[in-house]
Parts: sequence; C-alpha cells; structure tokens
Amino acid sequence: MKHKWLWSAFVASIIAILTAVAAPQHVQAAEKTYTVGTDVTFAPFEFANKNNKYVGIDIDLMNAIAKREGFKVNIKPVGFNAAVQAVEANQMDAVIAGMSITPERKQKMAMSDPYYKSGVVMAVAKNSKIKGLSGLRGKRVAVKTGTSSAMYANSIKKKYGFRTVTFDDSNNVYQDVTTGNSAACFEDQPVMQYSIATGMKLKIVTKPALSGYYGIGVANKSKAALMPKINAGIKALKKDGTYNKIVAKYLGNGSIKSQKEKNKQTQETAHTFIGLLKANWGTLMGGLGETLELTVVGIVCATILGVLIGLLGVMPNKFAQGVATTFIYIFRGLPLMVLALFIYTGLPSLTGSKIPAFIAGIVTLTLNEGAYTAAFVKGGINAVDGGQMEAARSLGLPWGKSMRRVILPQGIKIMVPSFINQFIITLKDTSILSVIGLLELTQTGKIIIARNMEGFRIWSMVALMYLIIITLLTWLSNWFQKKVNA
Repeated sequence: MKHKWLWSAFVASIIAILTAVAAPQHVQAAEKTYTVGTDVTFAPFEFANKNNKYVGIDIDLMNAIAKREGFKVNIKPVGFNAAVQAVEANQMDAVIAGMSITPERKQKMAMSDPYYKSGVVMAVAKNSKIKGLSGLRGKRVAVKTGTSSAMYANSIKKKYGFRTVTFDDSNNVYQDVTTGNSAACFEDQPVMQYSIATGMKLKIVTKPALSGYYGIGVANKSKAALMPKINAGIKALKKDGTYNKIVAKYLGNGSIKSQKEKNKQTQETAHTFIGLLKANWGTLMGGLGETLELTVVGIVCATILGVLIGLLGVMPNKFAQGVATTFIYIFRGLPLMVLALFIYTGLPSLTGSKIPAFIAGIVTLTLNEGAYTAAFVKGGINAVDGGQMEAARSLGLPWGKSMRRVILPQGIKIMVPSFINQFIITLKDTSILSVIGLLELTQTGKIIIARNMEGFRIWSMVALMYLIIITLLTWLSNWFQKKVNA
C-alpha cells in the first residue's frame, strides 16, 4: 500500500498514452471529404509558389476532380514516402504525387486510371562532359527514394558500372549533382525539364526510358467510394479539355523555353539573404511554431513519463525495477525515425485506427525522450547518498514520503542540467519527424528551397533560428541552475 500513489500515477499515464494512440478517429470520408497526401517538392506536379501556396498539375487536377464529382478534398503536402505509407496504412484516403502505376503499388493500394504519360531521363551538371549512360562507369548517381526513376537506375547500374545514392526529396538529388558529389541523376522527364527551366544548372543527356503512366493511389478502405469518382473525373476532364488546360498551364507546349515563360510567377525576384528572409518569413515562422509546439508538448509528456519510470527503477521491488529497465532499454535503443514510422504507419496497419501525424509525433517524442529522462532521473536519485533513505526510514517515514521529502529534493538539483539538456535535444529531434509529414522548421526549409533553389541561404536561416532558440535555452538553464543551487 505504501507505493500505491506511484503505481496509480504510472498506470494512469500508460492508459492515457494508449488511449491517445488507439482511439479511433472519425473518418472524414463519411462527410464526403477525403484526405489526399502529396509530395512537397515535385514541380511542376506539386510545389509551393512564391506566395507559399501549393500549386501544380496534381493539385489542380485533384481539385478539379473533386469539384466535378461533388466531394471535398483536404490535400496534405507531407512528402512522397510519408504520403504513400499513410495510404498503405489507411491513414489517408489517397495519394497524388506524380506516382507511376506499377504492379508492386497495385498490391498495396488501388490505382486509378492513368492520367499522365512520362519517362525517365538522365541529367548531368551543365558543364559536365558526360554524354550518356556509358560515361557513368565507376561514378556515383543520385536518385530519389521510392520513385520509378530510382528503380530504373538500380536496374541498370550493374550494366553501366555505377553506384546509386538515395535522397528523400528532388532538390537534394539535383544539388548533389550540381555540387559535384554525384556525376548524374535520374528523374521523370517533365520534372527534370521544369527544374532546368526554373534555374537548376543541369542538362538532359538521354532520351526518355521506362515510359509509364501516373495514377492516383487510393487506400483499400476508401476505394469503393472514392475510386469511381476519381476515374469518372479524370475521364470527364480529359473529354472537355480541362485536363489539357491544366497541363499547359505549367508545361506550356512541352519545351523548356515555354515553361520558363509559363512559370515566371513562381519565382522569387529577391534572392539576397534579407530579401529571401522577408519573402519567406511567414512560412519559416509557421515551421518554427510547429517545432516549438512539438518540443513543448513532447518534453512535458516525456518528463511526466520519464519521472514515473525513473521512480519505478528505484523502488524496492524487483518487478518495478524490471519494468523500468526494459522500458529504458527498448525506447532508448530504437532510432527515433524507426519509432516514428512504426507508430504512424505500423500501428494503424495492425489496429485499423488512424493516428494523426501530430499525435504520432508526440507519442514518439514521449517514448524516446521519456526513456532518456527516466535514465537520468534514476541516476540522479541513486546519486543521493543511500544513508539519507536509511535515516528517513529509521525516523518512521514510509518509503513514499521519504522519497518525496528527503531524496527527491536533493536528486532534483543533480537532475536540473540533464532536464534542460534534454529539452534542447528534443527541440533538435523534432526535425526527424518530417519523415511522417509534419511541417516543422526543417521540412519548411526543404519546401522553400525546392522553389527558389537557394539552399545555402535558406539553410543558413534555419540554422540561425535553431541556434538562437538553443542559446536562449542554454542561458535559461544556467540561470535556473544557479537559482536551484543558491
């Protein structure tokens, strides 16, 4: 009975976390509103314009289909991998992201009728002497993960003697070539042409290969209601000419020259550091706000859970100590990215219940950071002289009161630097959560760079914002530590 308060608090916390994860979400499809995932950097099919509004062939097409067929769409730019995995796990209703129709994808989700024909091309730096595939022997080639262009490159790399390196977004693929780290890259023809037309210093040196069609992927749970509408919409838009107008809006007549003329409005005119900062201030602040929200909520939950687990680890009970040790071992040993993907896409596949990306992110941070917090809470308590507990117990104080009145006040002074340090680590760890589609500060930087190709300046801004916040937290840590030890 003397440990009842601790066990009650621990059980209540675990139930709260499990309830947040397992609680079934209301499916918007019942209200004829469908959640559609898309990429964040795949111009001209989906990208943010100079006003940071998402536009592109896929965005316009999906909105036109919804309007034609009488339903609403909530388009979420979460990134290609996150969108595909969310649809496979029934977290979203559909994905439209310049996605080629393949037998492998048909096994995981329903695929719509084709709406665009494309092919894979190879591009090299503008000043490169490579003229074709034969010039790649012994060199490195950049590709984007999960794409048809990556599959094509990997299928021919033994024949032509090159090796591949994989990136999560198109801009990093292109930058790896322009900086000289890779000799070439493979990409879908319209996407590569558009990138060159908007300033990327590359050139196409091969004819299109592996011609295929793009389709809209629909989650298995939504295909009965949504797929007929999508196919009917595609057919109607092609028949009345709307589809051709959408494509021409971004691709002109198909040439790089016409694309330069068609898409001048997507380019920022100010490319100085201050000009870029002013133009993208609102977007950067939005990403920073998401980062801080994830950090604050995550650290609060992680602290509560970590303290409870840490206290379990010092209880005079073998089972409680075993639970604490196991928790710390598992969640401190799992990479944060793996844990995030498991919670966001793995658990829904198993339970059939949706987990919003923000909730998945918070649970990920709570478990991972909570394990580290539990470790230093346990260590801080154990660092207090064992004679303190013996003295308190000899005076007739029960274990719980001895812990609260005698041990914890001394242990907290030891733990304070670790708590602040964990806050800083949590802030930096939020950048990893972009893998599940959260638009935090790092992901926001990627989106901006995909439009203006100003990688150095934009990453300098992002780094400076992180540095300012971490500096303020460090000052707070030093001030608070002096107050506690005064």
